[in-house]
Amino acid sequence: MKKRVVVAMSGGVDSSVAAALLQRKGFEVIGMTMCFSLPDSSRKRPNCCGLSGIEDARRVAHKLGLRHYVVPMQKQLDESVIRDFCQEYLSGRTPNPCVRCNQFLKFDILLKKALFLGAEYLATGHYARITRAKNIFQLKKAKDLNKDQSYFLYRLNQDQLKRILFPLGDYTKSQVRDLARKFALPVSEKPGSQDVCFIPDSDYHKFLKSRLGRKIKPGPVKDTNGGIIGRHKGIAYYTIGQRGGLGIARGYPVYVTAISQKDNSITVGKREDALKSEFLLRDVSFINKPAKNKIAPQVRIRYNHKEQRAEASCLKGSITVRFKEPQFAITPGQSAVLYDEDKVLGGGIIDYILE
Repeated sequence: MKKRVVVAMSGGVDSSVAAALLQRKGFEVIGMTMCFSLPDSSRKRPNCCGLSGIEDARRVAHKLGLRHYVVPMQKQLDESVIRDFCQEYLSGRTPNPCVRCNQFLKFDILLKKALFLGAEYLATGHYARITRAKNIFQLKKAKDLNKDQSYFLYRLNQDQLKRILFPLGDYTKSQVRDLARKFALPVSEKPGSQDVCFIPDSDYHKFLKSRLGRKIKPGPVKDTNGGIIGRHKGIAYYTIGQRGGLGIARGYPVYVTAISQKDNSITVGKREDALKSEFLLRDVSFINKPAKNKIAPQVRIRYNHKEQRAEASCLKGSITVRFKEPQFAITPGQSAVLYDEDKVLGGGIIDYILE
C-alpha cells in the first residue's frame, strides 16, 4: 500500500510543487489548507492564507487529483500567534510570528490532524532538510541558502521530525518554479507571498493600532546619555536598529538602540551604539538533547542575519550567548538560532541584552 502523506497547501508555488513531487514519488497525497479567514492583500504579493490562497490550493489539488481539506484555524491563530505578537510589541519587543505559527499551528495542530487521517507524514513547502544519523533526526539548511528557512523551524523536536517531510530541501527556488511549469500547475507564475499573513498590506502600525488602541502611548525619546530629545508615538511602533521614521535631527544618522517598557521610552544613538555582544535566551529548545555547559556554535539573531561565531553557555533552560565580534541590532523578542555549520542545534527567544 502507498504511504499516506498530508501536504500543508497554502496555494503557493512551493507547497504545490511539494505535493506534486510526493505524488510522483508514489505517496498517497492529501492536501490540507489552514483557513484563517484573512482578507487578501490589495498589493501584488499575495498573503499565504487568504481566501484566494485557499482557492488556489483547491485548484492545484483538483489538477493533481488529490483529496483536499480546509481546516478552520482562526481561533488558534489569534490565541497562539496574534495575541503574543501584539503583546510583545506593546512591551517594546519585536516578535517573530512565523516561528510561533510553525510551533503551535503547522507542526502541532496540523500534524495531529494528519496523523488522525492515517497519514505517516506531514509535508510542507519549507526550504530545509531533514537527515537521519544513528536514529537521530537532524534539521539542516536547505540547498538554496538564499531561501533557507531552517531559522523558523528550530523548535522542532525528534518526535515531530520523524513525521515531517520537506520535499524542497534539495531544490533551488528557480528549480521549483521550473517544476511548477513542467507539472502545469495553475499557480506556476504566482508571485511569492509576503512575510506576515495576518497583516495583508504590511502596515504594522495600522494593525497594532486596531488591536491595541489606547494601550499604545507616546513617550520620551532619549539620547545615549539619558537626555530627552524628542517624543515617540508609542514603543510598539519601533524596533532595535530602526533608522527611519524617528523624526529626530542630530546632524548624523540615528538608530534606535534601546526600548524600555519601564518608562515607555526609546533611546537613539549612532550606529555603533547599537552594536552589542552578549545576550540571554529564554524559551530554549533543542533539536535533540539540550547542550551542556559551553559550546561554540554559529548564531543567527534574525532571519536575514548571517550567523556569526559565538560562545554559548547553557544552564537550566536558558542560554547566554556572547559573539566573538559585536553585532548590530540584537533585538529582544526575536529568535536566536544556534548552528553547527549547516545543522540546526536549537535556539530560543532573545530576552535581554547583557552587554
